Amino acid sequence: MIVGVDVGTSVTKARLIARDGRGGPMHSARSTVHHESGARVEQDLDEVIDTVINVVRAAAADAERLGEPVEALALTGQGDGLWLRDADGQAVGRAISWLDGRASDTLRRWTADGVARGVYTRTGSGMFPGCPGPLLAHLAEHEPERLARADVAGYCVDAIVQRFTGERTVDASDASLPFLDVPARTYSDDALALCGLGEQRRLLVEPAQPGAMFALSLPAAELLGLPSGLPVSGGPFDIPSCGFGCGVGKPGDGNLIIGTTLGCQVLGERLEIDPASEPAGMWLATPYPDKFLRVMPAMVGTAGLDWLLQVLGVRVDELDELLAASPPGANGVSALPFLSQSGERAPFVDSRARGQLTGLSVGSTRADLVRALCEAVAFSARHCLDTLGHAGELSACGGGARSREWSQVFADVIGADLHIPDDEGVGVRGAAKIAWESLGRPVDADAWRAERSTVHANPVNVEFYQREFERYQQTLGAARQSWETNPYPGAHP
Repeated sequence: MIVGVDVGTSVTKARLIARDGRGGPMHSARSTVHHESGARVEQDLDEVIDTVINVVRAAAADAERLGEPVEALALTGQGDGLWLRDADGQAVGRAISWLDGRASDTLRRWTADGVARGVYTRTGSGMFPGCPGPLLAHLAEHEPERLARADVAGYCVDAIVQRFTGERTVDASDASLPFLDVPARTYSDDALALCGLGEQRRLLVEPAQPGAMFALSLPAAELLGLPSGLPVSGGPFDIPSCGFGCGVGKPGDGNLIIGTTLGCQVLGERLEIDPASEPAGMWLATPYPDKFLRVMPAMVGTAGLDWLLQVLGVRVDELDELLAASPPGANGVSALPFLSQSGERAPFVDSRARGQLTGLSVGSTRADLVRALCEAVAFSARHCLDTLGHAGELSACGGGARSREWSQVFADVIGADLHIPDDEGVGVRGAAKIAWESLGRPVDADAWRAERSTVHANPVNVEFYQREFERYQQTLGAARQSWETNPYPGAHP
């Protein structure tokens, strides 16, 4: 068995995964996401590591009860942000979350003066406020002493790997955004220089080679209840892990992660950067040197829906009933889903992006408002997938995929059948799959894909939503012009 761990933004999960895909019970522990003034969003590394220890110990106890040996520890988790550490792997200040918005002004400046586009043409990465480029520049300007104390500017997963193994490393998927020359798997000095971050090159660790495994240290083994020297894999991070856990394997295959945010990704064999395209999304290195993932990690997702349900006084378990109570088109109510305080990052980048509901009347119901927002998130997914060039099978996972009615909306808007794994822990599953391969014991990919359900696109609704999607794009175009000239309409000066 392998112990697979997924360190999410607020919840860490772990379970046993066998080579045939069998899984043990899922164990989870919550960590704190600190929302501070100035759009700062931070986490405490020690607390996050404590959650990992708790859930891994529970999974290790499961293995002991079953009499099954644990052959590896497979880690995945949240990407982006900035997890600064010293030479001993201790945090240099709180970790800065990918949700953080303190570097919005830096990114707006880089967008205006062409720096963001210059980085995109070199690496294929469109930056957003919560990625390492703007965050490093912000700290270099406002907290240079903090960078001076740091030895590594890394990510969540490699911070945990360093604590458990002593290795100063990073997975290539995490390192991809925004400075990695993905095919070469090394950093672009030109991209760093464009951002004025040449001096910070010392903080970037060269990515581990595909298939790299590290040895669990004796102190960490005692904390985790696992054998000392156990192989440890450190990636890929959660978005690609979810894709591989859902069965993405052929060029053109796509995957939706309908979670707090909306992850859209498509697997390809050739990395082609169009310098004329909008600098958004990213190209990710994968465990397979000849395959790449193009990803659009939109900020829309279940977080916005949770907010609306709370405002309306509706429980999450009422979602399917509400969606069924309003027809396609939501009785004329429509929405833009950009409710994140840090704006949007895919398929366009604009920290000023904000949501809206239109077409309201005294006859509009709670069901209409909920359906309008759910349709808008699906339109965003369609926009991302069209940009990514999706042409193969489409899978979905995440909390939103558990809603049959919302999954039907996604299938109808995108115009493709949606394959949803029965196993909700696909991030853990994907990390374990890669770890099995790194051990030289690849899994049967077809067998792992078998346990899933399919939501078939309704041809009548597909035709209707094609027209609605065109209207959505027109509304979005007008809104983007409005954000540029009047970023926060109605706000107090």
